Formats: sequence, C-alpha cells, structure tokens
Amino acid sequence: MLRAAGVGVGDEVVVPAFGNVEVAEAVAMAGALPVFADIDPATYCLDAAAVEASLTSRTAAVVAVHRFGRPADMSPLHAIGRRHGLLVLEQGESEVPYDEIARRRERAAYLDGKLRGVRTPDWGDGHTYQQYVVRVPGNGRPDRDAFARAVRGRGVDCRVPVKTPVHRLPGFRRCVSLPVTERAVDETLALPVDASLTRREMQRIVSACNALGGLLQPAF
Repeated sequence: MLRAAGVGVGDEVVVPAFGNVEVAEAVAMAGALPVFADIDPATYCLDAAAVEASLTSRTAAVVAVHRFGRPADMSPLHAIGRRHGLLVLEQGESEVPYDEIARRRERAAYLDGKLRGVRTPDWGDGHTYQQYVVRVPGNGRPDRDAFARAVRGRGVDCRVPVKTPVHRLPGFRRCVSLPVTERAVDETLALPVDASLTRREMQRIVSACNALGGLLQPAF
C-alpha cells in the first residue's frame, strides 16, 4: 500500500514502536524511514498528539496498528491526515469468529471483576481480547518479570507481549523519547483469555495473581 501510494526514498512514515517489527520493516522495504511516535497508555495504539508532534516536511504517511484486539482511535489520526495531506493506513489483526469473541469477552469480564493487585485492561469500544493484557504496578520490568515467574510457578501460562520496543532493536535504533511505550514494555503481561478456558482454569488464574498482590519487591 505504501509503494502503491508513491511512498519511497526520502519520505518518512510514522509508526508505533510498541509491537511487531514488521511494520517498520515494511516502511524500510518501501525505501522510506520509519519514525516512531508514542502510544496511548490505555489502548497501546498510536497517540494522535504524539503523531502530530513527530511530523516533519518529509512525512508522507502514518500507519496505525490495532493492538491486542483493542482498535486504535482512527478519527483523530484521519483528521491529522487531512490537515497535513498524509496517507493514513491501518494494520488490523486476524479475524476471529463472533462466538469466540463473545467467549473471550465473557472471560475478560470475569478477570476484570476478580483480579486484584494488577491493572486490568480498558474495555473500550470493540475490544475483542485477542490478548488480555494487564499492568503489573511497581518498579518496572523487575517487578513484572518476577510476577510472571511466580504466576507460571503456580501453573498459569502468561507471557510478556512486547519484550523490546522497535526503536531499541538493531537496525531501527533511534535516540527518541517514548516514555509511554517504554513503560508499557516494562509493565505489561498477557494472561490467558482463550475461549476454551474452563471455569476452574479461570479461577486458577485469579488465585495465582491475587496471591501475589501485585508488587513483589520494593521500589528503590
């Protein structure tokens, strides 16, 4: 789509650094330079104000990525595109049958009501819970990683959704301040929310997390 729109050498394309490297790679393959903007802390998608602040005379496009099943707020991004004459693209997530989405939402609602010591995700409009991502409060990554190890030790599978932001990866390393992105990388943890989970398995998730109470080591 970037190539078809004439985006190429000498152009800049604004993308998120929180998530997959493939978007930045696609920009580079088109011959353009990926420019990283910060995200909204609730949706984990591009923040419109951060996007506008990152624009230069060379900006040709913005690529928004829907994250974890929570759609990006496209209205302000399209408004920026109209004001500045920019192409605004979206990268969606894989389609999921409606009945599976309904079961995920049911399980997410259960976790929302039962979990303690972690910050549960913002429901938001149209959230399909492709991942159920919580925040582990405390002193950043050491607390989140210790929490994850302890939860796994109690028989609950969980994973870090984004281990390294794209602007810190070789080949895309940028000296840019993205505080919301970097905090999200340090604090987020994806808990199981699969449609196939039983009531007993959901209870195990809650018990494992609530037994830890969030912060596992003191902040210094």
